[in-house]
Amino acid sequence: MSTSPPLGISFEFFPPNTEAGREKLVGVRDALTARAPRFFSVTYGAGGSTQERTLTTVRQVRSSGIATAPHLSCIGSEKAQLRRLLAQYREEGIDSLVALRGDLPSGMGGIGELRYANELVEFIREETGDHFEIAVAAYPESHPQAASFERDLENFARKVKAGANLAITQYFFSADAYFHFVERAQALGVDAPIVPGIMPITNYTKLARFSDACGAEIPRWVRKQLEAYGDDSEAIADFGTEVVSRLCQRLLDGGAPGLHFYTLNQADPCLRILDNLR
Repeated sequence: MSTSPPLGISFEFFPPNTEAGREKLVGVRDALTARAPRFFSVTYGAGGSTQERTLTTVRQVRSSGIATAPHLSCIGSEKAQLRRLLAQYREEGIDSLVALRGDLPSGMGGIGELRYANELVEFIREETGDHFEIAVAAYPESHPQAASFERDLENFARKVKAGANLAITQYFFSADAYFHFVERAQALGVDAPIVPGIMPITNYTKLARFSDACGAEIPRWVRKQLEAYGDDSEAIADFGTEVVSRLCQRLLDGGAPGLHFYTLNQADPCLRILDNLR
């Protein structure tokens, strides 16, 4: 595969919903800031309360001096609402976004005026020109709701060509899946960097639940070893660090332009992996 310019590392946080969680995130932010990441990102959910928590967390994280990219989803949102949010982010000095379709929360009646991520990217560009660097999502193992791998790949290329600057993948544990996806995307004319999303392994039960929900494949040998460790959290963490460190090194050696860590608001698992990399 051809290589893209190096983008370094980045980290994703979610908005805490307790004061203790917010205080903990400050320490996590500071520990990861010391690794000079290119940016932090903050997840987003549809609905007023989660939107406000996202902005609060973005402000908290940005005070580190590291660029911070809020997630922005279009499902369940009207254009006027998105327009106000974009204006607010510009006023706050934010110049990066992660543009997603999003999931329809239970109890919400409408999908909104924009149904797909490519429409959201087009809307952001129409409203704000080139002000924002826009990242979109990629699914090396295919989106769980996609009709086929081919269709999902075409949808990915469509949203990049709508004006995205880079893509961040769903996490995965097969480097081959990532390299295959990148090669196929480049064959469709995608020239934006595709950054691998990395999930540290710290808790098998949670990882299995996340992976089943998002379609990320855990190799059978990894599942079996994690199951064998039972409740031995230290053994799980040590094994998980080894597995993910090897994955990251292979990705970087193969030309991946960077690494984006799904931190789950924890610093130590990410730091252990980074310490293992050349």
